[in-house]
Amino acid sequence: MDVMNADAEGLPRAASRQLQGGGAVGDLIRAYDWSEAGLGPIDAWPAELFTTVQTILSSRVPMVILWGGDGRLIYNEGYAEVCGPRHPAALGGKVLDIWPEARDFNQNVLDRGLAGEALHYAAQPLELWRLGRAEQVWMDLDYTPVRDEAGRPVGILAMVFDITQRVVAEQQLATSARLFGFLDQLGQAISAHNTADDILRVTTRMVGEHLGVSNCAYADMDADQDGFTIQGDWHDAASPSIVGHYSLADFGTLAVRELGAGRPLIVNDNLAELAPHEAKTFQDIGIAATICMPLVKAGRLVALMAIHHKVPHLWTNYELSVIRAVTERSWAHVERVGAEVALRRQEEQLRLATDAAEVGLWDVDVVNDTLYWPRRLKRMFGIVTDRPVSMADFYAGLHPDDLDATTKAYAAAADPAVRELYDVEYRTVGLDDGVVRWVAAKGRGVFDGDRCLRVIGTAIDVTARKADEQALQELNETLERRIVEGIAERRLLVDLVENTDAIIIVMDHGYRILAINRAGIQAFEDAYGARPKVGDNMLALIGDRPDDVAEVKAAWDRALAGEEYTDVRAFGSAEHQRRWFELTFRNYYDAEGDLAGAYQFVYDVTARVAEQRRLAEAEEQLRQSQKVEQLGQLTGGVAHDFNNLLTPIIGSLDMLGRRGLGTDREQRLIAGALQSAERARTLVQRLLAFARRQPLQPTAVDTASLVTGMGELVASTTGPQVRVVTDIAQGLPMAHGDPNQLEMAILNLSVNARDAMPDGGDLKISVAPATAGEKRPAGLAEGHYVKITVADTGAGMDAATIERAIEPFFSTKGVGKGTGLGLSMVHGLVQQLGGALEITSTVGSGTCVTLWLPASTASAPAVDLGETSPGLYVNRLGTVLLVDDEEVVRASTAHMLEEIGFQVIETGSAEHALAVVRERDDLALLVTDHLMPGMNGAQLVRAARLARPRLPALIISGYAEAEGVPLDMPRLTKPFRARELSDAIATLRI
Repeated sequence: MDVMNADAEGLPRAASRQLQGGGAVGDLIRAYDWSEAGLGPIDAWPAELFTTVQTILSSRVPMVILWGGDGRLIYNEGYAEVCGPRHPAALGGKVLDIWPEARDFNQNVLDRGLAGEALHYAAQPLELWRLGRAEQVWMDLDYTPVRDEAGRPVGILAMVFDITQRVVAEQQLATSARLFGFLDQLGQAISAHNTADDILRVTTRMVGEHLGVSNCAYADMDADQDGFTIQGDWHDAASPSIVGHYSLADFGTLAVRELGAGRPLIVNDNLAELAPHEAKTFQDIGIAATICMPLVKAGRLVALMAIHHKVPHLWTNYELSVIRAVTERSWAHVERVGAEVALRRQEEQLRLATDAAEVGLWDVDVVNDTLYWPRRLKRMFGIVTDRPVSMADFYAGLHPDDLDATTKAYAAAADPAVRELYDVEYRTVGLDDGVVRWVAAKGRGVFDGDRCLRVIGTAIDVTARKADEQALQELNETLERRIVEGIAERRLLVDLVENTDAIIIVMDHGYRILAINRAGIQAFEDAYGARPKVGDNMLALIGDRPDDVAEVKAAWDRALAGEEYTDVRAFGSAEHQRRWFELTFRNYYDAEGDLAGAYQFVYDVTARVAEQRRLAEAEEQLRQSQKVEQLGQLTGGVAHDFNNLLTPIIGSLDMLGRRGLGTDREQRLIAGALQSAERARTLVQRLLAFARRQPLQPTAVDTASLVTGMGELVASTTGPQVRVVTDIAQGLPMAHGDPNQLEMAILNLSVNARDAMPDGGDLKISVAPATAGEKRPAGLAEGHYVKITVADTGAGMDAATIERAIEPFFSTKGVGKGTGLGLSMVHGLVQQLGGALEITSTVGSGTCVTLWLPASTASAPAVDLGETSPGLYVNRLGTVLLVDDEEVVRASTAHMLEEIGFQVIETGSAEHALAVVRERDDLALLVTDHLMPGMNGAQLVRAARLARPRLPALIISGYAEAEGVPLDMPRLTKPFRARELSDAIATLRI
């Protein structure tokens, strides 16, 4: 008992008692001078006070003691977080003084608690001023009296649970369910309509009735971006229709500024919020309050949709959400209807064109073994009844002599290992009428990997042409005999020769013309400007043009030497017509049977050669575009895998940096590693931009920094023969653009410049503001612009090449050395941004390509330096289900979620995750990867919400646009830091 003494009443107490634990708040309690609060030193406290304080310091639950009649506050770390900035001043203070805004509530607690009554408040709403402003909170509160040894209440023990986030989330979820329910009803109502007017008529009526507003209307903007026409509206019985044409400026500067910037115009009371003359415009059409939602396409305001009230009205977030969602969906439906109308028009045009050309289209579905033949093609096979046909009908209708060759040609076209162009001429024997016809058919296989899906092509009835060719062939074979025969036969032959379209010329060894028909005379005159006749020396007629003489002599010398051959060549001087001809040479014998010269039959095949070239070019363009698409798919896949690799790296480095582990040098190494990882993240984003996995995201761009960085990149890749310099003007404004796409554009132009300088040269990348009065590209709107110029000292381009430079697939680099898409992509980018592309070039002196980009009034987006702190995260309570088939990524994400404050259940498959959702009802959140074997993330979320309709979900993906994820599903792109994950979760309704 020597360690005990007696208190003032003679009761024993500990000579030296110490409170244990409690963290930082425990330290504050032990160091606090409690005599100022009237409690005396801790080791002199009554046992019930000491024991209760020790209990709350040992608990993680937010707890506070209200001691004595004035409710002195003694609390633990959990309650300190509830206090916010009022801690530590609240420690030892009087509850009525510390929380003056809740004075009446706390006075009631003191009165009833010190009277011995235990109190419980569930979801108690309170308005607190913790951050210098009114803050609505909800709390679960439990108050228990603390009694002394005599059983008298001397204090109150309170447990405090801040459930504000849960209450807000439940409210938001209810609002969201109401919104989605209405949107679902609207979607079903307009699905049966196929005109824009019907869709918008139903939409305005349902929106107006659902929100109980006076008027709902839609309008189209004029080209001048000021005038607009309200095409239709719905209004209640007490309000007038507002259909008509208006000027946006008449509705005030606020309307012009907000709608012009793509933001909604929100006015609760126009008489109170607008200038009198601006409010009058609204009042004249019966409107006191309005929400006007803009629709912006390609940077231009194209349409409006609005809800109005005839009396002042404080608009709610729900009403704003409804009109925003309806605006986007309505115009999506309108565009869908327009696209369907355009498609039907194109199909009708194609049908008319094929009918006019007497072309039959055919389509073989290899997978399902079906054949599509229109009526025209059935007639080519002598089928007079409108009955289904099959490949068996096709083979049965082929002439026996042509069956083998045609069958082999089709098999080669459908063989994935061969993929030949199906180009055949064959005879058919009519299946119903027995008539023999000639058909010319062309087609090509459609493949999926190593499997042929379809063979599609055209067929033309060439029976008449074949008859002409047969007659001409017979004429060719009998020409020599007819020349030897008598005069009577000669007259008949002359009639035939003179009236044929074939060019016929007979010439002796001295290049003297022995015979020539009208077609030959006209063709020679068109080609060389001289009109030949019998007895003329053909070479003498064009003797002043050595190149033409050599060309003609080379063709005839082979025939005059006794060679019989067929060839296709081009003839004609540059100043006249130069055309392609198919020449067939035969030997000419005199009456004694000696070789006296040669004769030729010639057909003008210019159109056929041009068609063959166009076909070859189209095939090459298709091959190049497929190559670009395959490269894009490969790049996107690689970028996806890198995002999976970077996620745990960035997450782990971010955690180490935030926790401040290690020495200063080690912290610098961690920061450097994180900076390198962020650079890799940026590189992956550029790969995704190249693979077209990212939509255009215009923002304010610092072109000086962008060009400086791209100059370094280009200099490292062009080689030592090309000198790369940058020229950046001072005082540059921000440019409006997508930085990733602009980098790709500069890289494309730099590659073109390098290729134009095979022997080396100078490549200059410069950026400067457009000056007042400077000549601008045609069609460029007035305004401020920033110019990015890539110039080289290479081969240059002539006017004809510049004219075609931006055509898709046009390239001067030769087959296999370029896709012809680079300049086309750059041109499309600047047009989409509201700028222009300007090309100047001189052959032999180089090329200069300038991108005119609109200047931006916005400031550059802040650069994320990766500096985060634990205080930025919001502590949450609850269990999260984490789904990712990549174990390392899953482990990194789980650690971040635990740091935020969640309990984490991990699984590697969507199927197992779905089982967990069905078994557990305490899940607060579902976080899932998108691309997984079997069921993907979007499918998992849909399936989970069948069991748990209100379960919040976040999808993470290695692609910047998670393909297959609906736009209304929240998502987060890999890689990410804990702060980014926390921010993404904060936007959910948990």
